[in-house]
Amino acid sequence: MRKYLVFAIGIALLFGISCSPGDQGTGDAEKTAVKAEVKTEVKAEVKEPIKIGAILAITGNASWLGEPERNTILMIAEKVNAAGGINGRKIELVIEDCEGIPANAVTSINKLIKQDKVCAIVGPSRSGVAMALKPIAEANEVPLIACAAAEAIVNPISKWVFKTPQNDSDCVIRIFEHMKTVNISKIAIITGTTGFGNAGRKQLVSIAAKMGITIVADETYNPPDTDMTAQLTKIRGTDAQAIVNWSIVPAQSIVPKNMRQLTMKIPLYQSHGFGNINYVKQAGPAANGIIFPAGALLAFDSLPADHPRKALLAKYAKDYKTKFNATASTFGGHAYDALTLVISALEKTGTDDKAALRDAIESTTNFKGTAGTFNYSATDHCGLEKDAFELITVKDEKFVLYTP
Repeated sequence: MRKYLVFAIGIALLFGISCSPGDQGTGDAEKTAVKAEVKTEVKAEVKEPIKIGAILAITGNASWLGEPERNTILMIAEKVNAAGGINGRKIELVIEDCEGIPANAVTSINKLIKQDKVCAIVGPSRSGVAMALKPIAEANEVPLIACAAAEAIVNPISKWVFKTPQNDSDCVIRIFEHMKTVNISKIAIITGTTGFGNAGRKQLVSIAAKMGITIVADETYNPPDTDMTAQLTKIRGTDAQAIVNWSIVPAQSIVPKNMRQLTMKIPLYQSHGFGNINYVKQAGPAANGIIFPAGALLAFDSLPADHPRKALLAKYAKDYKTKFNATASTFGGHAYDALTLVISALEKTGTDDKAALRDAIESTTNFKGTAGTFNYSATDHCGLEKDAFELITVKDEKFVLYTP
């Protein structure tokens, strides 16, 4: 094609030089025809990119969520584009760093929709932010695939909003199911005052009574807090047999450290918001023994060889490690699932029409991702069941599958 263009341009120049004033009319017509042919060839060769937006907490106190999410979608887009794009069209990611702040995210989503004209949006990273964006995505009829976990994001259903993390209610059930196997019936809860923390607290309180669990202490902490000794001292004065620490920010790693300092020996359970090895590193040896439900990605190398998603998880983890020299996390996995769902819908429909993409995502079934096997429907915009969770524990400051 390049040789053809050079040849055509050469002819155009030749006509321009050889035409005499008397031949001006004919020469101009021929030059115009050649230029039009060149433009037609160029236009046929270059296709408009597919614009996909992302709103992530790349900086701020939720950067351990947003940074791996950003890295992951960049890695995926690079691979897709290197292979020729989708139906010959490259992906153009428009990434907004909202710092995990709802007001920033609102500004970002309006920019992505009205200025950048994206066909779908991946993110946000945090549940509280997702709740702020939910009505905007709905009003503007743009598919939003959240990387945040609170069930309230998709319950009640919003036609245009989906999510990729497992439901927080299912996480609570998995924790309580395990507690019952070890005869724990009285617990303390300590939760972060974030959208994710507040939603998790509501689920813990609501489900505890249904499952025969009594909450004997109910404490909270703020994201900037650096010491939870006061809350844990109160808990130590109760007959709690275990603690559930529900948070998404780095402050959650202070709880096991303070428990160790107070020589508290009762088990500590975490939510799936603990799924980044950096939280373990921050807690140090105090993290050993923590139990929490999470996707199999965190302990993929412990999975049996015949696990249906082991190859997918191993490849993502290896690719991420190779490119970024870092361990893949649950949060990067949520972005992996979100963007690959959008790509699958683009390939299925052959268009970047927002309504067509929404319909394709909602009809997605048996889609293997890092968080589980997704089966979306008109009544389920999470697409995952309780069995998408594995029980994970920390051993020698590493994630491994829990074994009794």
